[in-house]
Amino acid sequence: MVDYHAANQSYQYGPSSGSNGAGGGGSMGDYMAQEDDWDRDLLLDPAWEKQQRKTFTAWCNSHLRKAGTQIENIDEDFRDGLKLMLLLEVISGERLPKPERGKMRVHKINNVNKALDFIASKGVKLVSIGAEEIVDGNAKMTLGMIWTIILRFAIQDISVEETSAKEGLLLWCQRKTAPYKNVNVQNFHISWKDGLAFNALIHRHRPELIEYDKLRKDDPVTNLNNAFEVAEKYLDIPKMLDAEDIVNTARPDEKAIMTYVSSFYHAFSGAQKAETAANRICKVLAVNQENEHLMEDYERLASDLLEWIRRTIPWLEDRVPQKTIQEMQQKLEDFRDYRRVHKPPKVQEKCQLEINFNTLQTKLRLSNRPAFMPSEGRMVSDINNGWQHLEQAEKGYEEWLLNEIRRLERLDHLAEKFRQKASIHEAWTDGKEVMLKHRDYETATLSDIKALIRKHEAFESDLAAHQDRVEQIAAIAQELNELDYYDSHNVNTRCQKICDQWDALGSLTHSRREALEKTEKQLETIDQLHLEYAKRAAPFNNWMESAMEDLQDMFIVHTIEEIEGLISAHDQFKSTLPDADREREAILAIHKEAQRIAESNHIKLSGSNPYTTVTPQIINSKWEKVQQLVPKRDHALLEEQSKQQSNEHLRRQFASQANIVGPWIQTKMEEIGRISIEMNGTLEDQLSHLKQYERSIVDYKPNLDLLEQQHQLIQEALIFDNKHTNYTMEASLPRPHPLALACACGIPHIRVGWEQLLTTIARTINEVENQILTRDAKGISQEQMQEFRASFNHFDKDHGGALGPEEFKACLISLGYDVENDRQGDAEFNRIMSVVDPNHSGLVTFQAFIDFMSRETTDTDTADQVIASFKVLAGDKNFITAEELRRELPPDQAEYCIARMAPYQGPDAVPGALDYKSFSTALYGESDL
Repeated sequence: MVDYHAANQSYQYGPSSGSNGAGGGGSMGDYMAQEDDWDRDLLLDPAWEKQQRKTFTAWCNSHLRKAGTQIENIDEDFRDGLKLMLLLEVISGERLPKPERGKMRVHKINNVNKALDFIASKGVKLVSIGAEEIVDGNAKMTLGMIWTIILRFAIQDISVEETSAKEGLLLWCQRKTAPYKNVNVQNFHISWKDGLAFNALIHRHRPELIEYDKLRKDDPVTNLNNAFEVAEKYLDIPKMLDAEDIVNTARPDEKAIMTYVSSFYHAFSGAQKAETAANRICKVLAVNQENEHLMEDYERLASDLLEWIRRTIPWLEDRVPQKTIQEMQQKLEDFRDYRRVHKPPKVQEKCQLEINFNTLQTKLRLSNRPAFMPSEGRMVSDINNGWQHLEQAEKGYEEWLLNEIRRLERLDHLAEKFRQKASIHEAWTDGKEVMLKHRDYETATLSDIKALIRKHEAFESDLAAHQDRVEQIAAIAQELNELDYYDSHNVNTRCQKICDQWDALGSLTHSRREALEKTEKQLETIDQLHLEYAKRAAPFNNWMESAMEDLQDMFIVHTIEEIEGLISAHDQFKSTLPDADREREAILAIHKEAQRIAESNHIKLSGSNPYTTVTPQIINSKWEKVQQLVPKRDHALLEEQSKQQSNEHLRRQFASQANIVGPWIQTKMEEIGRISIEMNGTLEDQLSHLKQYERSIVDYKPNLDLLEQQHQLIQEALIFDNKHTNYTMEASLPRPHPLALACACGIPHIRVGWEQLLTTIARTINEVENQILTRDAKGISQEQMQEFRASFNHFDKDHGGALGPEEFKACLISLGYDVENDRQGDAEFNRIMSVVDPNHSGLVTFQAFIDFMSRETTDTDTADQVIASFKVLAGDKNFITAEELRRELPPDQAEYCIARMAPYQGPDAVPGALDYKSFSTALYGESDL
């Protein structure tokens, strides 16, 4: 700024010299035409002239004091042009040409002409105002020039509801004072005489400064002085009028009133701008705070879900087998509790987490914020990977449990079978070693030796018959070892003892045969009947023992066909009983014939058959045992048949319901897919339709509950397959029958399908809600949304709900984007793809497509707008203080800004200065906060 004070100190009044001043050209517009032609005759009125002098002087000093000076006499202090140029610099904010330092009249005229030229350059038409008149101290011309400056720099820029300047200022006064009684502003003279209008303006903007209800219309002087004093004390508006002058004048000077009222307008319009700026900042900060809360909620929910998955997977991966089937069945029951009770809430949490994440990303895009990137390890993909790992472990755990239960059932059956056969064999071998070691042949007669030989031959036949049982015992023990039977040690010990004993029996048998054959030449008489009896009784006895074993053998079946096979085999066995009975009677007849011959020939028998230990009593006893076991076997098989028929009924019952529910779920999934692609009607209609659709799905839940009850009965019955349906409630239990797999389609696991159905409808509703948020936030019409959907569907050839890169490029080309296959087009397409597919998944969803199109057609708040708003609150400074933030913003948002703003480092920094520029850019992701 030019040093006018120095120039003024060196200036001294000299003789006057004539010089023609040049008025500036240009025009301020029609609205100032009548003001330029101001009525000089009115200035002859002493009262008006007095008012204008006081008002204009106070107005000029209100600006000159910013430069550290003032005027006392308006028509004298502007004569040299120095303070006039200084005034224009202050009120315009621009630099004028350097004033001349000479003391002669011509220098003064030149300085005034520079000021008048500057006024004219602003489009002001100066009528009959020359530099010479100002230098000569012409009061009328000086007041007219000051009024012209006031009009240009204080009143011209006022704009209210399409009106400006004087009309705009008048309309502003009318709007602000309309609610107040006894105030009717129609002009800038008589309407202000009672002082109520001035007080109403102050009370409207600062109600704490004026007690308006205590003012009286019949006391204008008090009213005016009250308004003038309050404005000067609290609003920094200098007193430009005297209450007595206004009251004692029939028609107060209009220019003086307008000048004073314009000061109120500028004082209060600044507060309005600050309020607007504060509202903008509050809006931006509220959006940011809400987004941060959503981010924190996402992080917390994701952490909890991932922690649950982390705790659950080791339990599902635990493959330590139990020793008994009861312990494994308890593990299976615990797993079913996990499926029914613990997992479903987590499925809902996962779905809600994905919905919250999508909603957050939509809000961030709508508020022009950067996309939310969860902390490491908490991405949606991380949760999906963890969930996939969980389900893989879950499937493997279930299969292991079922296989382990089957293994333990097989082990129990084999172990019992081993014990039965081992007990029978041990009972048979009891005493055999002693018998084989007996040296009775050394003192026997020839007939006795012959008998011993025959007896030994019968024993060898019996021994050979038991060979199969020993091999079966060894095979069962081997299988128990292979299946990791928990009591394998005792089984192996017992099996080894049997095998060692069997080897010893073989060796002893061979030795005894050699001894008997040495004396065989001395034996001549053989009782053929006893020998024949022994030969036929031994295999028949073995047959009865095998029959008793089979009749007492445990059986495990899982289907009606298996039990019917056992019943058929049992019926076939019973059909052989008459032949067996005839064989028994034939064997007994041989014994009776031997007795008869001995008696008829007076032969004294030793009592027992020398060739065998199988007596008729033993045969009859075992035959009676077989006769008793047959009906018991019949009863056991019939009970099992009834059980399998019940199981078959459960299978058919479950299949009947599953074959209805399964296709229904598949149909609903397909219908939702079509709805999400077609989306007819308005978004609200679509949302209403989808929610009705969701309610119809929820209403179908009792059918699923009925199926769950039937599934529970199947599980409790340990049914492992079902040939009547391909549908199961779970991934592996019960297993679909191979024949059903050949004819079924759709979702095989009903519970998984139901969960997918609920998740799909929830996601589809969320997508429509996000589209409504986008439409409302961006101002997109329904026709535009339909046009976007039609364009998207046209290029979505596979109706998958997403576009590939080539499909999306074709869509952009159809919309007029220049993304052809050249370097510039490829660069533009890659830029657009980075916006719509920030995760580089290779797919563009309809929501991302809408977001992109809305950004192309609408506008949002920017970082520059927020910076400009902070600058208004800071009083045009490059920094802002905590006190200013607390004064202009709500407490929570003010503290939010203070906590996040960095200290200002500029050259004009003061203690406590905060950097609002970097804070504003950080809100939009343009730098690190």
